[in-house]
Amino acid sequence: MLLTPRTTAARPKALRTPRIAAALIAATASAALVAASAPSPAAPLGIGDPLFPHLGNPGYDVDSYDIAFTYRGDNRKPLDAVTKIDARVTAPLERVNLDFTHSKVRSAEVNGEKARFDSTGEDLVLTPSAPLGPGERLRITIRHTSDPVSTEDAQSGWVRTGDGLAMANQADAAHLVFPCNDHPADKAAFTFRVTTPKGLTAVANGLPTATARDADGTTTWAYRTHHPMATELAQVSIGRSTVVHREGPHGLPVRDVVPTKDRKLLERWLKKTPGQLDWMEKKVGRYPFETYGVLVADARTGFELETQTLSLFERDIFTRPEYPEWYVDAIMVHELAHQWFGDSVTPRTWSDVWLNEGHATWYEALYAEEKSKRPLEDRMKTAYRRSDGWRTAGGPPARPKTPAPGQKISLFRPVVYDGSALVLYALRQEIGRRAFEHLERQWVHIHRDGNATTADFVRLASEVAGHDLGGFFDAWLYGEKTPPMPGHPDWRTGAPEGK
Repeated sequence: MLLTPRTTAARPKALRTPRIAAALIAATASAALVAASAPSPAAPLGIGDPLFPHLGNPGYDVDSYDIAFTYRGDNRKPLDAVTKIDARVTAPLERVNLDFTHSKVRSAEVNGEKARFDSTGEDLVLTPSAPLGPGERLRITIRHTSDPVSTEDAQSGWVRTGDGLAMANQADAAHLVFPCNDHPADKAAFTFRVTTPKGLTAVANGLPTATARDADGTTTWAYRTHHPMATELAQVSIGRSTVVHREGPHGLPVRDVVPTKDRKLLERWLKKTPGQLDWMEKKVGRYPFETYGVLVADARTGFELETQTLSLFERDIFTRPEYPEWYVDAIMVHELAHQWFGDSVTPRTWSDVWLNEGHATWYEALYAEEKSKRPLEDRMKTAYRRSDGWRTAGGPPARPKTPAPGQKISLFRPVVYDGSALVLYALRQEIGRRAFEHLERQWVHIHRDGNATTADFVRLASEVAGHDLGGFFDAWLYGEKTPPMPGHPDWRTGAPEGK
């Protein structure tokens, strides 16, 4: 995720990681304990994420989602939906908790039989006809609505556009769209089936599998991901759209989704994507998914978002004259870089978000330096001066402060962007450019399609460097004050500031 507009001054396990390891052990133990002793009566659960303690649910692991939406042409009214979940039980369960709120549940089935359901907190709690044991399959079908209208208490993951809908679920809003295990630690395969009125186009993550036109004039569009995906990265776009096809490196299918009325206007930006893909592949290796493209939404969101294989952008980012071309190019690369850092290699907890945003900001800044002569060192020096203020306002990079309740993007403060890219710059200064570039390639290769933690990154960096970097990372990732910058003893931090 990238917030816009941004400050024009910046752009117009054996190693020493005790705090990380302790936190992960405590969270895992807590989740196992909760799963083994599910409270009665039904109660909201969670896997103990430090920032979102009630997200996710213990006791099962999701393999796949099959989600059907029926959109009737009015983005102010709830969609009809059916969500099917195929999972594996990992601990004894008398009840099954799903994350789901903001919409109505019509019926629930567990393993082909009707199940009682209750809502508590932001959980939907199902009671199957018999307890479930470890290793059993868990097949859930929920018939429900999906409300696209946000309220003061619930900021929906749906974004209402000028001609339909798009999704923006990061960080904690997927469960306001469909029932799920709404935590990035539980990645799964996704199939989407979207039925729309005549004249509208639906596009989702992954590649199309079928399109069926019915006698009543509606069309059902089906898409399936080829790689596991976190719920916060799901994307469904519905609107009067044109899908533009071209080819990327190695024959990669590139498809962009734009408002039909803006097709020609946006072409100058869309045609840049294959070259940006090629640039990123030269930095970190082969693109990790089956397709990529840009989704342009006629909406004011205040951010851009790395939804997997189809990044979401506001229309204004491409049309407002105050944004210079180099700046827009760099933003496009930011979301593209996330396909490796955040989407393919996904954080195990939300406190690891610096690994996503720090890396995406790093490649955004590096692209601006190499393609538009915007010096990386100047940007990092500015970030260094502001870093203490960012840490005061938002916490250290790997221990960010808790986001505001119900505000899904309030986690994304400056410290997780340039403040975290600054950590990577310091690391490159510490271990050298060649080792740093090798580390980057190894990171996305080893953890492809999986989850990883800050501890994993510290461990791999130490292996690549040939010595223990635990102390270096402890200071840079957890310190209240920014450490001295290697190679730049003259750099100084400024007075604390909130922005």
